[in-house]
Amino acid sequence: MTTLAPDRRNGKGGAPRAGTASEAGTASGAGTASEVGALLRGWRQERRVSQLELALRADSSARHISFVETGRSKPSEEFVLKLAEHLDVPVRERNALLLAAGYAPRFRQTPLDDPSMGALRAGLERLLQGYEPYPALVVDATYDVVAANRGIASLLDGLPEHLLAPPLNAMRLVLHPEGLAPRIRNLREWRGHLLHQMERQIALQRSGALRALYEEVAAYPVLDPGEDTAADGQVPHFALPLRIEHEGRVLSFISSISTFNTPMDVTVAELAVETLLPADPATVKYLQDRG
Repeated sequence: MTTLAPDRRNGKGGAPRAGTASEAGTASGAGTASEVGALLRGWRQERRVSQLELALRADSSARHISFVETGRSKPSEEFVLKLAEHLDVPVRERNALLLAAGYAPRFRQTPLDDPSMGALRAGLERLLQGYEPYPALVVDATYDVVAANRGIASLLDGLPEHLLAPPLNAMRLVLHPEGLAPRIRNLREWRGHLLHQMERQIALQRSGALRALYEEVAAYPVLDPGEDTAADGQVPHFALPLRIEHEGRVLSFISSISTFNTPMDVTVAELAVETLLPADPATVKYLQDRG
């Protein structure tokens, strides 16, 4: 059985609505050309893209990009969104760019338990249930678990209550010394992979909450599970496997992460579905026999 947790960050009244023309006019005094220009310059420099390269991508000119960044020219709403798209600015931050330019937010932030999200919730439920008996879960931008199937629940058996109390966080569950870490046979490699993944996301998202989580889990003591001798002679892997002890045997998984294409809602944009694909025949047989 899957579990779905409501979005804890937003009440039903807190989601910004897509702006209408009248709303954009009302908001036009809230931002300035120099404010949005500085933000766009920061994103461009962070992405290591020159003004000329960005201009070519956006069908503009380096001169116009320069005028926008220095505040000499106020960009239109559509031009702000076009630059944000070519700079791979997260959906949440695109709303911030629009506000800085004096426009209304374009993208809603709808709680997952909102009635309008019913089709999404049902789709995620079917996806997770359909993947059983293999583990799968859905996390948000700070790795809080919003849905998980029975395969994940099985791996969490025996963990202390303080780690299982809401909000359940995937990174804490895996890396905490009282969590799954002592069971992971290749802990140093898997820990390095997860921390590197978080570093890439921090660079892309500028998330203070994600950085705080990273600093917390990176500071956890690293337990030595011993040499992973059982990995010798196993089936060659096409990606780094997660090798984890479970009920007296070692299971091996490859992780795959999926996100939504062209999301129009901040909440949806920040969801990720992680599936654990069995990496050897023994893991397949064990999980299928268990049902």
